[in-house]
Amino acid sequence: MVSRMADKVWTGVFYVIAAFVVGLLVLFFATILSKGWGFWQPDFLFGRPSNTQAGGGVGPQLINSLYMLVITLLISVPLGLGAGIYLAEYAKQGRMLNFIRLCIETMASLPSIVVGLFGLLTFVTLTGWGYTLIGGALAITILNLPGLTRICENAILDVPSNIKEGSLALGATRWQTLVRVILPAALPQIMTGVILAAGRIFGEAAALIYTAGLTTPLLNFAADVSSPAHPLNVFRPAETLTVHIWKLNSEGIVPDAKIIAAKSAAILVMMVLLFNIAARLASVALQRYFAGNRRKTKKKMSNAA
Repeated sequence: MVSRMADKVWTGVFYVIAAFVVGLLVLFFATILSKGWGFWQPDFLFGRPSNTQAGGGVGPQLINSLYMLVITLLISVPLGLGAGIYLAEYAKQGRMLNFIRLCIETMASLPSIVVGLFGLLTFVTLTGWGYTLIGGALAITILNLPGLTRICENAILDVPSNIKEGSLALGATRWQTLVRVILPAALPQIMTGVILAAGRIFGEAAALIYTAGLTTPLLNFAADVSSPAHPLNVFRPAETLTVHIWKLNSEGIVPDAKIIAAKSAAILVMMVLLFNIAARLASVALQRYFAGNRRKTKKKMSNAA
């Protein structure tokens, strides 16, 4: 009787905590969207920013944020997944593995401002690139790599051993088992790591101030690819939405700086939400692809019967 009562009490406590978290999230979204209402207007989404007059847009900053997301994920996901596979499947227990884990933990605890200063010295000064989009992507990769590596490693380790043993027993090689059995089973957790990494990319400002810069040129798709004005040129300054928000709140001189910052924050929140939904849908689609379409199989079995 006492155990049942304790179970009901703690279940109620956990429900209250969950409701509080959900309510806090809803309040956060409602506050951001209410203050930035009207962020979907085309003139604001695709318009050029203004340094002196009211009514500017965030078109270049929006393009920079999306492009920064793509470039950073293209760099960090293969590195993080490869490191996770090595630690989970190929690394041997010993001092070397302990040293690698110590390095990963140390990197995970680095403040973003320190990584930004490192990027300033390495990707801006030593390379001679100056403030570039690729420099910002590499700096954020340093921030994302430890967490992404740990998530990928844990996702692979959480796959039941009998699945791996069954694949090997059927004659599959170790690589075939990894690619066709283990990774598809670990895909949901890996996608969680990718979503967390994407959120860090969208929300990072300190590291990008020192690497990607505080300005962006007037973008023109008709320009030469090597020109700083071409949107796809990775060796150009790229002020993202988060940096733009920080700049408006700290040193913005336009009359409607607070309004532009609020609308930019609303766009940023919607971008994160839409990316999370798209990533989850992609994860479900990939799982169905690797696992086979069970609905079709059930229909065929019922038709045959």
